[in-house]
Amino acid sequence: MVTAFSRRRVLITGAGVTAGLALPNTALAAPTRGVGFTLDAETLDGGEQITSLTLDTARLGPIDPASLTTTTFTVHAKAISPIDTGGQDIGYDLDRPVTAARLDRRGNIVLELSHGEGQTGGGTLGYLNSKSRNVRLDLVYAITQHAPLRRHGRPITFTRFTQGRLANPEVDAFTYHASRSGMKYRLYSPASRHGRRPLIVWLHGGGEGASLPDGYYDNETTLRANRGALGFATPEAQKIFDGAYVVAPQCTAAWMDDGPRFAPLIQEIIRDVLRTRPVDPRRVYVVGCSNGGYMSLKMTTVYPATFAASVPICGVVEARQEGNPPLIPDAELTAIRTPTWLVASRDDDTVDPRANSVHAHELIPRSTLTLYDHVVWNGHQFPGHWSWIYVARNDPSAGGTHVWQWMARKRT
Repeated sequence: MVTAFSRRRVLITGAGVTAGLALPNTALAAPTRGVGFTLDAETLDGGEQITSLTLDTARLGPIDPASLTTTTFTVHAKAISPIDTGGQDIGYDLDRPVTAARLDRRGNIVLELSHGEGQTGGGTLGYLNSKSRNVRLDLVYAITQHAPLRRHGRPITFTRFTQGRLANPEVDAFTYHASRSGMKYRLYSPASRHGRRPLIVWLHGGGEGASLPDGYYDNETTLRANRGALGFATPEAQKIFDGAYVVAPQCTAAWMDDGPRFAPLIQEIIRDVLRTRPVDPRRVYVVGCSNGGYMSLKMTTVYPATFAASVPICGVVEARQEGNPPLIPDAELTAIRTPTWLVASRDDDTVDPRANSVHAHELIPRSTLTLYDHVVWNGHQFPGHWSWIYVARNDPSAGGTHVWQWMARKRT
């Protein structure tokens, strides 16, 4: 049996850094050169997690799959905040259980890691309470080899492992952009671009904005914190919308901090996409959650002719503090003419659904409201505020029509 390496030695492995992993018993396993690995991620409803590691072993030639087991390698993960947390511990330092080890079709080794909703230690984001922000954690993954692999009947080991990029195919499908005013955004382009296509504008929640005082503006968390924007880029949604562009602006703070100032900046991004992509201006839709739910309503009050439909999710319209004027006055809600479908959950203890979504529904002419009792998906119960999960899965329905199909039928 090959001797395990010390944790101290392997923990120095990181992005662009290598760590020697020579096995002591060279008679059993002749060392081979180092190997790089990719962090494979998936955005779950509760946030992005590292679900597996892919070792770049295809170039070495065929590896005997019988020599690869869940105990051949162990994986250690360390995550730290990229900005000062004020003493809050939002990272982790732990072993990630390897649940399966296999070869992919190219011959690369894939180490599948334990993950799932509610599990800790695999997330790529951390939430800072003091700033009400998600931040992308700095991740350091270390691999330890405990037994040799076999290739052409001969044992092999690796001298070092080099951590590579974070790969999430759904997130990576969105390209990076910034408007002339400096607001960052991500853009998904449909596979088929013949003829003019719809545009779906996703406005994130408060936790996905930037923290400019800390120099943090990543254009990342909007797609990694939840499936809000990603849902509209899935094959299912793309089929319903007959191919749609999806744009996800990232606020420099929180939309509710100054909606009237942010509204023109979002509109500028929409104009940019309309100018540079074959978008049908009669099929522009706005969807947002929490802070973004407020902002999706605000956009329809400021630009009443822009949007064919609006889907505010657990949005805010009431005053942020008692005695202050509401963020969206009743007169503005009553004047909304954009077809509006509001979504919330009764057990939302972050944004009171009755004072906000229900109240807005009562005032917005011909609006639709879907009010859930709880937020439960695939048997896992989420916080009541997370009702955006249902919209990301096209669950809300009224009169036999689901929300995506309802949106897709609307025109200005």
